[in-house]
Amino acid sequence: MKFKKFPFEFFKKSIDMKYTTEIKIIKPRTEVVEKFSNPDNMKHWQRGFISMEPISGKLGEEGSKNMLKYKMGKRDIEMEEKIIKNDLPAQFHANYSAKGVYNIQENFFEETPEGHTLWISHNEFSFSGFMKLMGLFMPGAFRKQSYQYMKDFKDFVENNKSVLNKK
Repeated sequence: MKFKKFPFEFFKKSIDMKYTTEIKIIKPRTEVVEKFSNPDNMKHWQRGFISMEPISGKLGEEGSKNMLKYKMGKRDIEMEEKIIKNDLPAQFHANYSAKGVYNIQENFFEETPEGHTLWISHNEFSFSGFMKLMGLFMPGAFRKQSYQYMKDFKDFVENNKSVLNKK
């Protein structure tokens, strides 16, 4: 009996995924952006968020870096955030790096004719190592997580509801 070699080349190449999510928030853009840009609010709309620690640069400025810490189930996750563009209230772009995952996120905040806010988020992921399997077999989980953060943010802005009060 002849066995085929496992294709280890698979783990050397990155897997890429792109998607866009959007949500309408029934509040003026100034209020939405004020809550979005305040790091103290992250715990209220990002489930599992533990802390944000500056690494370099001035908080929120282009080129600055932060270490974000999350608890996802039983896993502790650390990711580095690098601010690429901060042109709020219109847009905010950042890159996020964690073990096996690299994410480029471009956020746009548009005013609607009714005076509300449309938040559009373009996401691009690259996976390596074990995380390739997650990207390959569970791509919907990333889109779902992104949209959950958006829904929780909307609930926080519109109704002052925090995910800290949800179990």
